[in-house]
Formats: sequence, C-alpha cells, structure tokens
Amino acid sequence: MMNLRDWWRRGSAFIWGSGALLTLSLVMITGLVGYIAVKGLGYFWPRPLVQVQGPEGPVLGEVTGREPAHGGTPAQIQFRVGNRDLYGQDFRWFKEAEISGWQTPSGAVLVERMEYGAFVGFVQALQRDGQPVAQGPGALVQARKALPDARRLRDRIQAMEKDRIGSVNTEMEALRVELRQAESARDAETRARLEQRQAQLQASYDRLQAELDHLRAESGRTTVLLSSVDGQTQELPLAGVVRLVPSNDLGVLGKTGVYLSRLWEFVWGDPRESNTEGGIFPAIFGTVMMVLIMSAMAVPLGVLAALFLREYAKQGWVVRAVRIAVNNLAGVPSIVFGIFGLGFFVYTVGGSIDRLFYPERLPTPTYGTGGILWASLTLALLTVPVVIVATEEALATVPRSQREASLALGATKWQTMRQVVLPGAMPGILTGLILAMARGAGEVAPLMLTGVVKLAPSMPLDGTFPFLHLDRKFMHLGFHIYDVGFQSPNSEAAKPMVFMTALLLLLVVLVLNLAALNLRRKLRARLGGSTF
Repeated sequence: MMNLRDWWRRGSAFIWGSGALLTLSLVMITGLVGYIAVKGLGYFWPRPLVQVQGPEGPVLGEVTGREPAHGGTPAQIQFRVGNRDLYGQDFRWFKEAEISGWQTPSGAVLVERMEYGAFVGFVQALQRDGQPVAQGPGALVQARKALPDARRLRDRIQAMEKDRIGSVNTEMEALRVELRQAESARDAETRARLEQRQAQLQASYDRLQAELDHLRAESGRTTVLLSSVDGQTQELPLAGVVRLVPSNDLGVLGKTGVYLSRLWEFVWGDPRESNTEGGIFPAIFGTVMMVLIMSAMAVPLGVLAALFLREYAKQGWVVRAVRIAVNNLAGVPSIVFGIFGLGFFVYTVGGSIDRLFYPERLPTPTYGTGGILWASLTLALLTVPVVIVATEEALATVPRSQREASLALGATKWQTMRQVVLPGAMPGILTGLILAMARGAGEVAPLMLTGVVKLAPSMPLDGTFPFLHLDRKFMHLGFHIYDVGFQSPNSEAAKPMVFMTALLLLLVVLVLNLAALNLRRKLRARLGGSTF
C-alpha cells in the first residue's frame, strides 16, 4: 500500500487535483449552457392561458413567474396578460392570496401581433369589409384558416417596401449625387440624360407606390374582432397578426407545431417590438460576416508578422522588444481598440475617403461613419497578437532539417518558406485562427464605437449592386444581448430573448470553430501528423 507521503511525492495529488478541477470546470460550463438553453428554449412552448379572479376583476394570461413568501412579503404570482395597448403593461404581479377561481377556459387565445406585443383574450368574429364572415366559436377556426393568406399578403407588402421600392430609392439617391456632379461641371448633355433617367425612376416609384397602397388597402379588408377577459374589444387587421395560439385547446402535436414555428421565426425572422419579439437573423448574419472579414484581415497580417520575426529578422533586443509589445498588446482592454478604431479608421481614413471619392455626398458621410469594414478592421487589430503568437509557435515546430534539405536542393529562402515551412506550420496557424475567431465573435465594446446598431434596415450583403456594402452598419449578437437585456423598455418580455440570443451566439462560435478544427484535422492528416 502506498502511504500518503509517497502518494504526494510521486505527484499523484497534483494529477488528481487537476482532474478534479477539470471535472468541476466541465460541470460548471455544462450547467451554465444547460441553464441558458432551458430558459431560452422553454419560452417557445405554448403555456396554458389561466383565468383567475383578481382584486380588480377577472385576469387572463400565462403564469410566467412565482415568488414564495419570505419574511413579511406574501407569495406572489406573475401573469403575462398582454394587451399592452389596453392595460399599459404586459406583465402583472398578484398576491396569491388575492386571486381565486383558477380555470383554463376553452377558446382563449394568445394573439401574437406585429405591434403592441401579444393580445390575450377571445376571438369574437372574423370580418370582411366590416361584415361578419364568422362569429362565435367558429370565428377562431376560420381566422386560423384565413391567416396564411393574410401572412402572404403581409410578406408581399414587406418585400415591396424593402426590395423593390428600396432599390428604386437607392438608385434615385445615387442619381441625385450624379446630378450634383453634373451641375458643378456644367455638363448640359449629361444633366439632361440624368434628369430623363430621374423622371423614369420617379414614374417607377409612383407606380410601385400605387401598387403598395392597393396591397395595404387589401390587407385592411379582412379583420378580426377580439375581446379581452374584462369585455374590452379591439378590431385588428388579420395581416397584422403573426400567430393565433389557442393554447388550452391544442394537443401535443399542435403545441409542437407552434413551438417549431416560433423557433423558426426566431432564427430566420426580422426583429420587431424593440427587438423583444420576432427573430434575430440580421444579427446572426452580421456576426458571421464580421468574423469572416476580421479573419480574412487578421490571419494574413499575423502570419506575415510572425514569419518576419521568426525567419527573417535578426534576433536581438529589438525583436525581443517587439515580441514583448505584441504580448502586451493582447492584454489591452478592448474598448481602447474601439477608441482607436473610431479615431483612426472612421474619422481619419473614412473621412479622407469621403473627401477624395465622395465629396458630392458631404456633409453626409459614406465611409466617415461606423460600418462593418471599420468594425472588422478594429477587431482584426484586437486579435492579431493571438495569431502572431500561435504562428510563431507553429513555425518553431517545423524541423530545421526540412529547411536545410530544401535549401540544399537549390530552393530559395522564400520558396522554402512557402512550400515547406508554411504548409508544415499550417495546423498551428489554424489554431491561431480558431482562437482569434472565438475572441472576436464575443467582443462588443469596440463595435459600439465602430459600426454596430440596434436595428439595421439593410444588411451589408444583398442583391443591390455592388452587392457587398462594407460601409453599412450592422447588427451583432453580442450587442443584441446588451441592448435587449439592458436597454429594452419591456425588460420582462426581453428576458427570454436574452437567453436565446446568448445560446445562439455560443452555437455560432461553436460552428465557426468546428469548421476551422475540421480543416486543421484534414491538414494534419494530409501531412502525416496527429489528427487531434
């Protein structure tokens, strides 16, 4: 039997201690991710609509929270009553002792609207041009059947506003700039041609606007008459309804369908109601695009710097000082990089670009304001020290004999670097890329100064020439979490969005890292090394 002294002397205590700490870390990480997933994913499951008798009258809504009695404070229950336009708030707290008569009435419905949040109550009638199409219990069934057509009509209206009319407006703005240039040059022939084109665009705009007005009028013809539990009524265009959820009358399959529909909308839809409802696809797209642009800028710069420091620079106190500076740069607070990006990239570089290439658009800036290009460059500077350190370590692992063999066969030093050293160090370089992406994807402070916004009407990549618009502002998952969690006027409604956005940010970072890890594994396998 090994005594305690031998067990300590042989280092077994450190091995077991390291294993225990690693296990604790894994348990904590798993618990954190699991807590976020449960809080976020559970929000989309339809809850029963409970009706109770409160101190001021009947109350109908979803039970969303409970607080047990403690000290002198009685037990309380939180209801999501919706109907913000009627009651002024979506959530209400009641003392448990003051409510009675619990029931889940059949026919109660949660109406998810484009504006003013949810309406909780009953469907009284489905109307067309003010005339009832269905009334009573059958009105809800008919409204749910008519909802897909109303949704398609709403999608047509949004597509026309965002795409067709938006494209015409963009072209008209570009034409206005060209007219200003032609006026300053006093080119009568060019000005006449541009004015003719402007007239054509105006005619197209008027035609599209008339078509849009017709669609809007059509969308207002079919309405649904709703009533709250206390008897207040409200008429709502069916095109303004996102979803009708009769939670108390749905089975497991019906609730699963609602759950999947809400989850799909969250991933692929656009935000609404101050980002507390709808989807976050623009934030997902902006995050992924920013990380890709940042990586495309940081990795080449970091690899070239590491290659020079390791292979070309004469080793001495200057190189040692540069390495110390690089290591210290990795510890600089990210907000400092944001201030540098704002002052140098946005105001200096962007302002110079505007003065040289877009003087006719001034004082409205084009590149002299925040955008995804400047945000990506700022984060590239933030993450390039990680790439430099990882690349230097990878270059050091390439055997010296391979360099000497290449040079002995007549290859130049650059050919040796390009065909022997860099391919051998590529798995380590990809490790630096993985670390850079993991850090860059989660940074928020620099982005707040260099281009991220609460809501971006147009994404940096679309179907309008030149397709990639690096000057545009963008949405980001990290900033979305901050904005919804701390700047939302409706904090209770924002809580589930915070958890789901955090979970999705983790998934985006995981997918990007797994893609880089898979590429590294393939390179190592091709080079004959370990695949792990």
